[in-house]
Amino acid sequence: MIKQSKLIIGRQPLIETIRSGRAIDKILLQRNTAGESIAEIRQLAREYNIPVQVVPVEKLGSLTKANHQGVIAFAGLVQYMDLQQVIDHVVGTGAMPLFVMLDGVTDVRNIGAIARSALCCGAQALIIPDKGVGALNEEAMKSSAGALERIQVCRVPSLLKAVDTLHLNGIKVFTSEMKAEARVFELPLAEPCCIVMGSEDKGVQPYIHKAADAFFTIPMAGDFDSFNVSVAAGIILYEAMKQRLL
Repeated sequence: MIKQSKLIIGRQPLIETIRSGRAIDKILLQRNTAGESIAEIRQLAREYNIPVQVVPVEKLGSLTKANHQGVIAFAGLVQYMDLQQVIDHVVGTGAMPLFVMLDGVTDVRNIGAIARSALCCGAQALIIPDKGVGALNEEAMKSSAGALERIQVCRVPSLLKAVDTLHLNGIKVFTSEMKAEARVFELPLAEPCCIVMGSEDKGVQPYIHKAADAFFTIPMAGDFDSFNVSVAAGIILYEAMKQRLL
């Protein structure tokens, strides 16, 4: 049973929590549940980019014995930010944008490690989708050594739309590719840019790959498979920091 402090149980408590601005990781709605408050919850979820999952009543019952009214939500440990607002803030401070986008990275330890490297190397934000990425839970927080509490995290409903937003703001998008001709140290990482890190097994999704501005590879000494995604992120981000320092 999940600790009660991590759950928001009931319709009105959830509505009030969302309106207060507190972070919500996910909402579970009982299948076939309805009513004005449910419609309001769905509307608020759209406004705040909160994932909603429709589940059988047994799922909710396995989480709590309290009267859940067909609604349970998971309180977030991270306060999510709006991507455009983050871009405006970074540019407003005179800094050169350096963002990291996670596409299908599900291992929370890798997410935490990437956040840690990102913060250490001067990246200002982590961009994640509202679905298909590991939860920013206690294990991710621990792996990040507190970085997830300091770096700005943008949760978006569509990574492709996030790429469009980056492009509209003059931020280039780079992705890795095993057969790319350019090597990571040949990229213009001192310019405003966002690095996309894909899943361990599938890499970056084709539609994101197609929308990228440039592709690169990380040279390796041997013919072994590849770097772990968090190690690869650290290498890329350190190269970005080095170029910016020079």
